[in-house]
Amino acid sequence: MLKAKIFTRNIRPYVEEELALARSEQNIGNKAEAFAHLENAHVLGQASARLHVKVHVHMLLWAVKQGNIGEFFGQIFRIAGAATKTAFGLVPHGNTGGANVSPFKAMPIKPNLDTIIKKARSNEN
Repeated sequence: MLKAKIFTRNIRPYVEEELALARSEQNIGNKAEAFAHLENAHVLGQASARLHVKVHVHMLLWAVKQGNIGEFFGQIFRIAGAATKTAFGLVPHGNTGGANVSPFKAMPIKPNLDTIIKKARSNEN
C-alpha cells in the first residue's frame, strides 16, 4: 500500500472527528467554534488529497450557511488547489485553510494536532 493511502487511512478518524465536532457546533449556532474544528480537520488531513478536498468542501458549505461570500470564493480556489496540488506534496503545512489566511503560507501546527499527525505517519510502514 502506498504511504499516502496508509496515511489517509490512519488520519481519517481524526479528521472525521473534527468534522463531526464542526457539525455539532454549527447545529447549535456556534459558528466560530464550528470553523475552528474545520481548521483542525484541515491541518490534520491536508497531506491526503481526498481528505484535503473534503475539508475544503465542508468549509465551502460553512461559508454558504453563513452567507460569507469571501469565504465561499476563497474555498472554491482552495478546492481547486487541494485537488491538483496535494498529491505532489505542494501544501503549506500547518495552514488552517480558511480564506482569512494566504493559501501559500505555512503555519505552526498546534502541539495536539502535531502529535496526531506524527502518530499517523509513524504507522505508514
